[in-house]
Amino acid sequence: MPHELPLTTTLLFAALLGAMVLALALEEKLHAKKSVITGVFAVIALGMGTAFGILPFGEVILPNGQAWEMPVYIPAIDWQVVAIILGSSLFIDVVSRSGIFSWTAIELTRLSKGDPLRLLVFYAVLTVVFSAVLNNVTAMIIVGSLSAVSLGKLDRKDLLLAFLLTEGLLTNIGGLLTLISSVPNIILGNAAGIPFVDFFLRAGPYAVVATAMTVVMAAWLFGIRPLTDQAERLAAERQVRSFDSSDGIDSPGFFALSWGLLAAFILTIATTSVLPGVSQLGMGFVAMAFAIFATLKYKDQVDKNYAAMDWDLLFFFMFLFVVINVMEHAMVLDLLGQGIGELLAMGDVLGGAGLLLSSALASSVTDNVPLAAVMGKILDAQQVPTDSHLWWCTIFGTNLGGNFTPIGSASTVVAVAIIHKHGLKLSFLDFVRKALPFAIAQVALALVYVLVFLR
Repeated sequence: MPHELPLTTTLLFAALLGAMVLALALEEKLHAKKSVITGVFAVIALGMGTAFGILPFGEVILPNGQAWEMPVYIPAIDWQVVAIILGSSLFIDVVSRSGIFSWTAIELTRLSKGDPLRLLVFYAVLTVVFSAVLNNVTAMIIVGSLSAVSLGKLDRKDLLLAFLLTEGLLTNIGGLLTLISSVPNIILGNAAGIPFVDFFLRAGPYAVVATAMTVVMAAWLFGIRPLTDQAERLAAERQVRSFDSSDGIDSPGFFALSWGLLAAFILTIATTSVLPGVSQLGMGFVAMAFAIFATLKYKDQVDKNYAAMDWDLLFFFMFLFVVINVMEHAMVLDLLGQGIGELLAMGDVLGGAGLLLSSALASSVTDNVPLAAVMGKILDAQQVPTDSHLWWCTIFGTNLGGNFTPIGSASTVVAVAIIHKHGLKLSFLDFVRKALPFAIAQVALALVYVLVFLR
Protein backbone atom coordinates (compact mmCIF):
# COMPACT_ATOMS: atom_id res chain seq x y z
CA MET A 1 0.00 0.00 0.00
CA PRO A 2 1.36 3.47 -0.81
CA HIS A 3 2.22 5.71 2.08
CA GLU A 4 0.49 8.64 0.43
CA LEU A 5 -2.77 8.77 -1.48
CA PRO A 6 -4.38 11.66 -3.35
CA LEU A 7 -6.71 13.54 -1.04
CA THR A 8 -9.54 13.06 -3.52
CA THR A 9 -9.18 9.28 -3.19
CA THR A 10 -9.32 9.42 0.60
CA LEU A 11 -12.34 11.73 0.48
CA LEU A 12 -14.07 9.36 -1.94
CA PHE A 13 -13.72 6.51 0.52
CA ALA A 14 -14.80 8.78 3.39
CA ALA A 15 -17.94 9.53 1.39
CA LEU A 16 -18.52 5.78 1.01
CA LEU A 17 -18.30 5.40 4.80
CA GLY A 18 -20.78 8.23 5.21
CA ALA A 19 -23.12 6.58 2.70
CA MET A 20 -23.04 3.33 4.70
CA VAL A 21 -23.92 5.17 7.92
CA LEU A 22 -26.80 6.89 6.09
CA ALA A 23 -28.04 3.56 4.71
CA LEU A 24 -27.98 2.06 8.21
CA ALA A 25 -29.94 5.06 9.44
CA LEU A 26 -32.57 4.33 6.77
CA GLU A 27 -32.58 0.59 7.51
CA GLU A 28 -36.36 0.35 7.95
CA LYS A 29 -37.16 2.41 4.86
CA LEU A 30 -34.79 0.26 2.79
CA HIS A 31 -36.44 -2.90 4.18
CA ALA A 32 -33.00 -4.45 4.61
CA LYS A 33 -31.25 -6.04 7.55
CA LYS A 34 -28.02 -4.53 8.90
CA SER A 35 -25.93 -7.43 7.62
CA VAL A 36 -27.24 -6.96 4.08
CA ILE A 37 -26.48 -3.22 4.12
CA THR A 38 -22.94 -3.60 5.45
CA GLY A 39 -22.42 -6.61 3.15
CA VAL A 40 -23.21 -4.51 0.08
CA PHE A 41 -20.84 -1.77 1.21
CA ALA A 42 -18.14 -4.34 2.03
CA VAL A 43 -18.34 -5.64 -1.57
CA ILE A 44 -18.22 -2.08 -2.96
CA ALA A 45 -15.34 -1.09 -0.65
CA LEU A 46 -13.28 -4.15 -1.59
CA GLY A 47 -13.94 -3.53 -5.29
CA MET A 48 -12.93 0.13 -5.01
CA GLY A 49 -9.90 -0.76 -2.88
CA THR A 50 -8.75 -3.19 -5.56
CA ALA A 51 -9.39 -0.69 -8.37
CA PHE A 52 -7.36 2.01 -6.61
CA GLY A 53 -4.59 -0.45 -5.68
CA ILE A 54 -4.64 0.27 -1.95
CA LEU A 55 -5.28 -3.22 -0.57
CA PRO A 56 -2.32 -5.37 0.63
CA PHE A 57 -2.66 -8.40 -1.61
CA GLY A 58 -0.10 -11.16 -1.19
CA GLU A 59 1.19 -13.18 1.70
CA VAL A 60 0.14 -12.50 5.28
CA ILE A 61 2.97 -12.84 7.79
CA LEU A 62 1.81 -14.51 10.98
CA PRO A 63 3.35 -13.70 14.41
CA ASN A 64 5.51 -16.84 14.18
CA GLY A 65 7.01 -15.60 10.91
CA GLN A 66 5.11 -18.08 8.74
CA ALA A 67 3.65 -16.67 5.52
CA TRP A 68 0.10 -17.58 4.51
CA GLU A 69 -1.86 -16.88 1.39
CA MET A 70 -5.41 -15.83 2.21
CA PRO A 71 -8.10 -13.51 0.80
CA VAL A 72 -7.47 -9.91 1.78
CA TYR A 73 -10.79 -9.64 3.60
CA ILE A 74 -10.04 -12.51 6.00
CA PRO A 75 -7.44 -10.68 8.17
CA ALA A 76 -9.62 -7.56 7.89
CA ILE A 77 -12.17 -9.15 10.22
CA ASP A 78 -11.59 -8.98 13.96
CA TRP A 79 -12.22 -12.66 14.59
CA GLN A 80 -11.69 -12.20 18.32
CA VAL A 81 -14.84 -10.04 18.54
CA VAL A 82 -16.79 -12.44 16.30
CA ALA A 83 -15.74 -15.39 18.47
CA ILE A 84 -16.66 -13.54 21.67
CA ILE A 85 -20.15 -12.75 20.38
CA LEU A 86 -20.71 -16.23 18.96
CA GLY A 87 -19.29 -18.08 21.97
CA SER A 88 -20.93 -15.88 24.61
CA SER A 89 -24.34 -16.00 22.92
CA LEU A 90 -24.22 -19.78 22.52
CA PHE A 91 -22.96 -20.30 26.09
CA ILE A 92 -25.65 -18.03 27.56
CA ASP A 93 -28.36 -19.70 25.48
CA VAL A 94 -27.39 -23.17 26.73
CA VAL A 95 -26.90 -22.40 30.43
CA SER A 96 -30.09 -20.33 30.50
CA ARG A 97 -31.99 -23.59 29.96
CA SER A 98 -30.89 -24.63 33.45
CA GLY A 99 -32.94 -21.79 34.96
CA ILE A 100 -30.05 -19.79 36.48
CA PHE A 101 -30.97 -16.55 34.74
CA SER A 102 -34.66 -16.78 35.54
CA TRP A 103 -33.69 -17.58 39.16
CA THR A 104 -31.32 -14.57 39.34
CA ALA A 105 -33.85 -12.27 37.68
CA ILE A 106 -36.59 -13.34 40.10
CA GLU A 107 -34.31 -12.85 43.11
CA LEU A 108 -33.32 -9.38 41.90
CA THR A 109 -36.96 -8.59 41.27
CA ARG A 110 -37.90 -9.73 44.76
CA LEU A 111 -35.05 -7.64 46.18
CA SER A 112 -36.46 -4.61 44.36
CA LYS A 113 -39.88 -5.29 45.95
CA GLY A 114 -41.41 -4.74 42.54
CA ASP A 115 -40.30 -1.09 42.32
CA PRO A 116 -39.28 -0.38 38.66
CA LEU A 117 -36.84 2.39 39.56
CA ARG A 118 -35.09 0.30 42.20
CA LEU A 119 -34.87 -2.55 39.68
CA LEU A 120 -33.31 -0.18 37.13
CA VAL A 121 -30.67 0.84 39.69
CA PHE A 122 -29.83 -2.82 40.40
CA TYR A 123 -29.41 -3.62 36.71
CA ALA A 124 -27.44 -0.42 36.08
CA VAL A 125 -24.88 -1.34 38.74
CA LEU A 126 -24.76 -4.93 37.48
CA THR A 127 -24.16 -3.70 33.92
CA VAL A 128 -21.28 -1.42 34.89
CA VAL A 129 -19.61 -4.06 37.07
CA PHE A 130 -19.93 -6.78 34.43
CA SER A 131 -18.64 -4.40 31.73
CA ALA A 132 -15.61 -3.60 33.88
CA VAL A 133 -14.62 -7.19 34.65
CA LEU A 134 -15.81 -8.95 31.49
CA ASN A 135 -16.26 -7.27 28.11
CA ASN A 136 -19.07 -5.02 27.00
CA VAL A 137 -20.64 -7.57 24.65
CA THR A 138 -20.81 -10.40 27.19
CA ALA A 139 -22.10 -8.01 29.87
CA MET A 140 -24.88 -6.82 27.57
CA ILE A 141 -25.90 -10.36 26.63
CA ILE A 142 -26.14 -11.48 30.28
CA VAL A 143 -27.82 -8.37 31.72
CA GLY A 144 -30.19 -8.08 28.76
CA SER A 145 -31.38 -11.65 29.32
CA LEU A 146 -31.97 -11.01 33.03
CA SER A 147 -33.86 -7.75 32.43
CA ALA A 148 -36.30 -9.41 30.04
CA VAL A 149 -37.13 -12.08 32.63
CA SER A 150 -37.55 -9.57 35.49
CA LEU A 151 -39.85 -7.23 33.59
CA GLY A 152 -41.82 -10.15 32.22
CA LYS A 153 -42.46 -11.39 35.75
CA LEU A 154 -43.62 -7.91 36.79
CA ASP A 155 -45.85 -7.59 33.69
CA ARG A 156 -43.87 -4.46 32.80
CA LYS A 157 -42.63 -5.39 29.33
CA ASP A 158 -43.49 -1.78 28.41
CA LEU A 159 -40.25 -0.79 30.20
CA LEU A 160 -38.03 -3.35 28.46
CA LEU A 161 -36.91 -0.99 25.68
CA ALA A 162 -35.92 1.66 28.25
CA PHE A 163 -34.02 -0.88 30.38
CA LEU A 164 -32.12 -2.42 27.45
CA LEU A 165 -31.22 0.94 25.93
CA THR A 166 -30.00 2.27 29.29
CA GLU A 167 -27.95 -0.87 29.86
CA GLY A 168 -26.43 -0.61 26.39
CA LEU A 169 -25.32 2.95 27.13
CA LEU A 170 -23.95 1.95 30.53
CA THR A 171 -21.72 -0.77 29.06
CA ASN A 172 -19.51 1.96 27.63
CA ILE A 173 -19.41 3.70 31.03
CA GLY A 174 -18.34 0.44 32.66
CA GLY A 175 -15.82 0.00 29.86
CA LEU A 176 -13.96 3.04 31.22
CA LEU A 177 -13.41 1.63 34.71
CA THR A 178 -10.22 -0.37 34.25
CA LEU A 179 -7.25 -0.61 31.93
CA ILE A 180 -8.49 -3.92 30.53
CA SER A 181 -12.22 -3.12 30.31
CA SER A 182 -12.04 -2.24 26.62
CA VAL A 183 -9.58 -2.61 23.75
CA PRO A 184 -9.11 1.21 23.35
CA ASN A 185 -8.16 1.34 27.05
CA ILE A 186 -5.52 -1.33 26.50
CA ILE A 187 -4.12 0.38 23.39
CA LEU A 188 -4.05 3.92 24.76
CA GLY A 189 -3.22 2.98 28.35
CA ASN A 190 -0.19 0.97 27.24
CA ALA A 191 0.91 3.68 24.80
CA ALA A 192 0.72 6.26 27.58
CA GLY A 193 2.27 3.94 30.18
CA ILE A 194 -0.62 4.37 32.65
CA PRO A 195 -0.45 1.80 35.51
CA PHE A 196 -3.52 -0.39 36.17
CA VAL A 197 -4.28 1.02 39.64
CA ASP A 198 -3.72 4.61 38.52
CA PHE A 199 -6.12 4.05 35.61
CA PHE A 200 -8.84 2.78 37.95
CA LEU A 201 -8.39 5.60 40.48
CA ARG A 202 -8.59 8.24 37.76
CA ALA A 203 -11.48 6.79 35.75
CA GLY A 204 -13.48 5.43 38.73
CA PRO A 205 -14.99 8.69 40.03
CA TYR A 206 -16.26 9.59 36.57
CA ALA A 207 -17.81 6.13 36.09
CA VAL A 208 -19.68 6.39 39.40
CA VAL A 209 -21.08 9.87 38.70
CA ALA A 210 -21.86 9.07 35.05
CA THR A 211 -23.73 5.90 36.06
CA ALA A 212 -25.86 7.80 38.58
CA MET A 213 -26.53 10.56 36.05
CA THR A 214 -27.52 8.04 33.36
CA VAL A 215 -29.97 6.29 35.70
CA VAL A 216 -31.55 9.60 36.73
CA MET A 217 -31.89 10.65 33.09
CA ALA A 218 -33.35 7.28 32.11
CA ALA A 219 -35.92 7.46 34.90
CA TRP A 220 -36.92 10.95 33.80
CA LEU A 221 -36.87 10.53 30.01
CA PHE A 222 -38.45 7.06 29.96
CA GLY A 223 -40.96 7.67 32.72
CA ILE A 224 -39.62 5.01 35.12
CA ARG A 225 -41.19 6.11 38.37
CA PRO A 226 -40.82 4.71 41.89
CA LEU A 227 -43.88 3.29 43.59
CA THR A 228 -45.05 6.11 45.87
CA ASP A 229 -48.58 5.05 46.66
CA GLN A 230 -48.79 2.83 49.73
CA ALA A 231 -51.40 0.58 48.11
CA GLU A 232 -49.21 0.18 45.00
CA ARG A 233 -46.17 -0.73 47.09
CA LEU A 234 -48.07 -3.31 49.11
CA ALA A 235 -49.57 -4.82 45.95
CA ALA A 236 -46.14 -4.99 44.31
CA GLU A 237 -44.60 -6.60 47.39
CA ARG A 238 -47.37 -9.22 47.48
CA GLN A 239 -46.80 -9.88 43.79
CA VAL A 240 -43.03 -10.44 44.09
CA ARG A 241 -43.45 -12.57 47.21
CA SER A 242 -45.58 -14.90 45.13
CA PHE A 243 -42.75 -15.46 42.66
CA ASP A 244 -41.12 -18.87 42.92
CA SER A 245 -37.47 -18.66 41.92
CA SER A 246 -37.38 -22.44 41.51
CA ASP A 247 -39.73 -22.22 38.52
CA GLY A 248 -37.94 -23.33 35.38
CA ILE A 249 -35.37 -25.45 37.24
CA ASP A 250 -35.95 -28.91 35.81
CA SER A 251 -32.63 -30.39 36.90
CA PRO A 252 -31.07 -29.26 40.21
CA GLY A 253 -27.82 -30.91 39.12
CA PHE A 254 -27.61 -28.98 35.87
CA PHE A 255 -28.67 -25.82 37.75
CA ALA A 256 -25.71 -26.20 40.12
CA LEU A 257 -23.36 -27.10 37.26
CA SER A 258 -24.47 -24.04 35.29
CA TRP A 259 -23.61 -21.76 38.21
CA GLY A 260 -20.17 -23.34 38.34
CA LEU A 261 -19.74 -22.91 34.58
CA LEU A 262 -20.91 -19.28 34.71
CA ALA A 263 -18.59 -18.45 37.61
CA ALA A 264 -15.67 -20.12 35.81
CA PHE A 265 -16.60 -18.30 32.59
CA ILE A 266 -16.66 -14.88 34.27
CA LEU A 267 -13.42 -15.57 36.17
CA THR A 268 -11.61 -16.85 33.07
CA ILE A 269 -12.81 -13.95 30.89
CA ALA A 270 -11.75 -11.46 33.56
CA THR A 271 -8.26 -13.00 33.90
CA THR A 272 -7.64 -13.98 30.27
CA SER A 273 -4.86 -11.43 29.87
CA VAL A 274 -2.78 -12.99 32.67
CA LEU A 275 -3.48 -16.72 32.24
CA PRO A 276 -0.56 -18.63 30.66
CA GLY A 277 -1.51 -19.97 27.25
CA VAL A 278 -5.05 -18.62 27.43
CA SER A 279 -3.76 -15.05 27.11
CA GLN A 280 -2.34 -15.94 23.71
CA LEU A 281 -5.57 -17.56 22.53
CA GLY A 282 -7.67 -14.63 23.75
CA MET A 283 -11.21 -14.04 25.01
CA GLY A 284 -12.74 -15.40 21.81
CA PHE A 285 -11.21 -18.80 22.52
CA VAL A 286 -12.47 -18.71 26.12
CA ALA A 287 -16.03 -17.88 24.99
CA MET A 288 -16.04 -20.61 22.32
CA ALA A 289 -14.48 -23.20 24.65
CA PHE A 290 -17.12 -22.65 27.34
CA ALA A 291 -19.85 -22.70 24.69
CA ILE A 292 -18.66 -26.09 23.42
CA PHE A 293 -18.47 -27.56 26.93
CA ALA A 294 -21.94 -26.23 27.74
CA THR A 295 -23.48 -27.77 24.60
CA LEU A 296 -22.41 -31.23 25.77
CA LYS A 297 -25.50 -31.17 28.00
CA TYR A 298 -27.72 -31.01 24.90
CA LYS A 299 -25.33 -32.58 22.42
CA ASP A 300 -28.19 -34.27 20.53
CA GLN A 301 -30.24 -31.04 20.33
CA VAL A 302 -27.49 -28.53 19.61
CA ASP A 303 -29.15 -27.55 16.31
CA LYS A 304 -31.81 -25.75 18.41
CA ASN A 305 -29.09 -23.64 20.00
CA TYR A 306 -27.55 -22.86 16.62
CA ALA A 307 -30.96 -21.85 15.26
CA ALA A 308 -31.39 -19.38 18.14
CA MET A 309 -28.18 -17.51 17.23
CA ASP A 310 -28.45 -13.96 15.88
CA TRP A 311 -26.67 -14.54 12.57
CA ASP A 312 -27.64 -11.10 11.27
CA LEU A 313 -25.63 -9.57 14.13
CA LEU A 314 -22.57 -11.74 13.45
CA PHE A 315 -22.49 -11.06 9.72
CA PHE A 316 -23.09 -7.36 10.37
CA PHE A 317 -19.89 -7.23 12.42
CA MET A 318 -17.90 -9.23 9.90
CA PHE A 319 -18.88 -7.00 6.98
CA LEU A 320 -18.42 -3.85 9.08
CA PHE A 321 -14.86 -4.87 9.95
CA VAL A 322 -14.12 -5.33 6.23
CA VAL A 323 -15.42 -1.83 5.41
CA ILE A 324 -13.44 -0.23 8.26
CA ASN A 325 -10.28 -2.09 7.21
CA VAL A 326 -10.59 -0.71 3.69
CA MET A 327 -11.05 2.76 5.21
CA GLU A 328 -7.78 2.29 7.08
CA HIS A 329 -5.95 1.48 3.84
CA ALA A 330 -7.66 4.42 2.15
CA MET A 331 -6.18 6.59 4.94
CA VAL A 332 -9.57 7.86 6.09
CA LEU A 333 -8.53 7.37 9.73
CA ASP A 334 -5.19 9.05 9.03
CA LEU A 335 -7.13 12.03 7.65
CA LEU A 336 -8.97 12.20 10.96
CA GLY A 337 -5.64 11.96 12.73
CA GLN A 338 -4.19 14.90 10.81
CA GLY A 339 -7.07 17.08 11.91
CA ILE A 340 -6.59 15.94 15.49
CA GLY A 341 -2.89 16.76 15.28
CA GLU A 342 -3.83 20.35 14.51
CA LEU A 343 -6.16 20.43 17.50
CA LEU A 344 -3.21 19.79 19.80
CA ALA A 345 -1.65 23.06 18.68
CA MET A 346 -4.63 24.98 20.07
CA GLY A 347 -3.44 24.68 23.67
CA ASP A 348 -4.20 22.51 26.68
CA VAL A 349 -7.84 23.45 27.21
CA LEU A 350 -9.13 24.01 23.68
CA GLY A 351 -6.90 21.26 22.30
CA GLY A 352 -8.03 18.79 24.97
CA ALA A 353 -11.70 19.63 24.48
CA GLY A 354 -11.36 19.33 20.71
CA LEU A 355 -9.51 16.04 21.09
CA LEU A 356 -12.21 14.50 23.30
CA LEU A 357 -15.08 15.72 21.10
CA SER A 358 -13.45 14.67 17.82
CA SER A 359 -12.55 11.23 19.26
CA ALA A 360 -16.15 10.76 20.39
CA LEU A 361 -17.64 11.80 17.05
CA ALA A 362 -15.19 9.68 15.07
CA SER A 363 -15.80 6.59 17.20
CA SER A 364 -19.57 7.00 16.76
CA VAL A 365 -19.35 6.04 13.08
CA THR A 366 -16.27 3.84 12.92
CA ASP A 367 -14.56 1.10 14.90
CA ASN A 368 -12.89 2.65 17.96
CA VAL A 369 -10.09 0.05 17.97
CA PRO A 370 -8.18 1.25 14.86
CA LEU A 371 -9.13 4.81 15.82
CA ALA A 372 -7.50 4.33 19.24
CA ALA A 373 -4.39 2.91 17.54
CA VAL A 374 -4.12 5.94 15.23
CA MET A 375 -4.70 8.37 18.12
CA GLY A 376 -2.09 6.61 20.23
CA LYS A 377 0.49 6.98 17.47
CA ILE A 378 -0.30 10.69 17.07
CA LEU A 379 0.02 11.45 20.79
CA ASP A 380 3.17 9.34 21.05
CA ALA A 381 4.71 11.18 18.08
CA GLN A 382 3.90 14.47 19.82
CA GLN A 383 5.75 13.10 22.89
CA VAL A 384 2.76 13.76 25.14
CA PRO A 385 3.78 12.86 28.73
CA THR A 386 2.09 10.00 30.61
CA ASP A 387 0.36 12.28 33.12
CA SER A 388 -1.08 14.58 30.42
CA HIS A 389 -4.86 15.00 30.34
CA LEU A 390 -4.67 14.64 26.53
CA TRP A 391 -4.39 10.86 26.91
CA TRP A 392 -7.52 10.88 29.04
CA CYS A 393 -9.36 13.06 26.53
CA THR A 394 -8.70 10.39 23.92
CA ILE A 395 -9.59 7.48 26.23
CA PHE A 396 -12.89 9.04 27.26
CA GLY A 397 -13.74 10.14 23.71
CA THR A 398 -13.13 6.77 22.03
CA ASN A 399 -15.21 4.97 24.68
CA LEU A 400 -18.13 7.38 25.03
CA GLY A 401 -18.52 8.01 21.30
CA GLY A 402 -20.08 4.56 21.03
CA ASN A 403 -23.23 5.92 22.68
CA PHE A 404 -24.11 8.34 19.87
CA THR A 405 -25.15 5.71 17.33
CA PRO A 406 -26.16 2.02 17.38
CA ILE A 407 -23.01 1.14 15.41
CA GLY A 408 -20.63 3.12 17.62
CA SER A 409 -19.74 0.15 19.81
CA ALA A 410 -20.20 -3.60 19.78
CA SER A 411 -22.31 -3.50 22.95
CA THR A 412 -24.82 -0.98 21.57
CA VAL A 413 -25.17 -3.14 18.46
CA VAL A 414 -25.88 -6.13 20.70
CA ALA A 415 -28.34 -4.07 22.78
CA VAL A 416 -30.32 -3.18 19.64
CA ALA A 417 -30.22 -6.83 18.52
CA ILE A 418 -31.70 -7.92 21.88
CA ILE A 419 -34.36 -5.20 21.58
CA HIS A 420 -35.36 -6.51 18.15
CA LYS A 421 -35.24 -10.10 19.42
CA HIS A 422 -38.03 -9.25 21.86
CA GLY A 423 -40.18 -7.78 19.09
CA LEU A 424 -39.56 -4.15 20.03
CA LYS A 425 -39.08 -1.55 17.32
CA LEU A 426 -36.03 0.71 17.38
CA SER A 427 -34.61 2.06 14.14
CA PHE A 428 -31.19 3.66 13.68
CA LEU A 429 -32.68 7.16 13.91
CA ASP A 430 -34.84 6.18 16.90
CA PHE A 431 -31.72 5.03 18.72
CA VAL A 432 -29.92 8.30 17.93
CA ARG A 433 -32.89 10.38 19.11
CA LYS A 434 -33.24 8.45 22.36
CA ALA A 435 -29.51 8.09 23.08
CA LEU A 436 -28.40 11.60 22.07
CA PRO A 437 -29.32 13.33 25.37
CA PHE A 438 -27.42 10.65 27.31
CA ALA A 439 -24.37 10.79 25.01
CA ILE A 440 -24.21 14.59 25.12
CA ALA A 441 -24.53 14.64 28.92
CA GLN A 442 -21.90 11.91 29.35
CA VAL A 443 -19.43 13.65 27.03
CA ALA A 444 -20.09 17.05 28.67
CA LEU A 445 -19.45 15.50 32.09
CA ALA A 446 -16.26 13.93 30.73
CA LEU A 447 -15.09 17.31 29.43
CA VAL A 448 -15.53 18.92 32.83
CA TYR A 449 -14.01 15.97 34.66
CA VAL A 450 -10.92 15.65 32.45
CA LEU A 451 -10.22 19.36 31.95
CA VAL A 452 -10.84 20.33 35.59
CA PHE A 453 -9.86 17.32 37.70
CA LEU A 454 -7.31 15.44 35.57
CA ARG A 455 -5.23 18.38 34.34
